[in-house]
Amino acid sequence: MQYRQLGKTDLNVSLLSFGASPLGNVFNETDEGEGIRAVHAAIEHGINFFDVAPFYGDTLAEQRLGKALKNKRDSVLLATKCCRYGNGVFDFSYERVMRSIDESLKRLQVDYVDLLQVHDIEFGDRQQVLNEAIPAALRIKEMGKARYVGFSGLPVRYLAQIVREVDVDTVLSWGHYTLLDDEINDELVPLSQEKGFGLMNAAPLMQRILSDAPIPTWQSSPQGVKDMQPKLLALCREYGLALSDVALQYAVSHPVIATTIVGMSEQRQVEQNIRALQVDIPEELLQRIETMVAPVKNQTWFEGKPENNIPKPTNA
Repeated sequence: MQYRQLGKTDLNVSLLSFGASPLGNVFNETDEGEGIRAVHAAIEHGINFFDVAPFYGDTLAEQRLGKALKNKRDSVLLATKCCRYGNGVFDFSYERVMRSIDESLKRLQVDYVDLLQVHDIEFGDRQQVLNEAIPAALRIKEMGKARYVGFSGLPVRYLAQIVREVDVDTVLSWGHYTLLDDEINDELVPLSQEKGFGLMNAAPLMQRILSDAPIPTWQSSPQGVKDMQPKLLALCREYGLALSDVALQYAVSHPVIATTIVGMSEQRQVEQNIRALQVDIPEELLQRIETMVAPVKNQTWFEGKPENNIPKPTNA
C-alpha cells in the first residue's frame, strides 16, 4: 500500500480508503459480521483511512464502524461528517454541528476523529455554511474532538468557490474524477496545490456504473451515462480486465489527489480492490475508453440548492 500526505496535515493516508456508507445498507442489506470482517481485512491490507457519516443508513454505518474499530483506534485515521442526516434532513446551524460531533463520537466509540467534514455543502444556505457550519467545525477542532476540518459535496465548481473563501484542511469531491468525468482537474486540483489543502476523491466507480453490479434505481446520472456500463464492461473484457478494476486503478493514479474513497462492506470487495491497485491498464484500452465515453464525458446531475450549482463555462 502506498501512502500520501493529506495536504498540510500530518496525516499520511492510504492511496485507497474505506468508504463505510455500504455498512449502513445504502446499496443493499449488509451483514454486520461480514462488514466487520471487511473493516479488519482492510486494516490488514494497509488501508488506514475510514470515511463515514451520520447520514449513511441513518447512523447505522457509524454504529457498525464503531463496533468494527473497537480496540483498533490506533491503527486507523477516522473521518466523519455533520449537517446531513436522514433523507432530506439537513441542518447547517452552529448548534447542530456542536451536538453532531458528540453523537458521532458516541456511535463510533472514540474520543476524537481525525477529520470532521461539513457534508454536502450544496444543500445548505451559503452564508450559513460559511458563518455557522464551518466555524463550528473549526471550534470542534480547537476543542480537540477533531484534529482537522474540511467539507464535501458534488458540484465541483461550487466546492472550488467556497474553498477560495475559507481555510480548511481538506476538500472531498465525489464523482468528478472517474473514467466518465475529470472536472476535478479544472479548478480543485490547482487550488489544492496553491492553498495546500488535502484533496480527496470518492465514488470512483460512479455508484456502480463503472462495475458489473446493478446500478441503483436512485442513481441520478443521465441515462446516456448509465448506458455506458455494458459497453465498458465488454470493452474491458476484451483485455481480460474487470471494469471496476480499471476504473479504480485509473482513479488512484491521479498524482495530486491524496486518497480515493471506495465503498466497501465485504471482505471479497476489499481483496478485489487491493488487487486492482496492481492492475496495469494498457494504454490502448484507456484510449478506447476515452473515445467511447467522449459523447457523455463530464455529464453530471445537480444536487442541492440551484444557486449553489455552477455550470461549466460554455467556452471551456
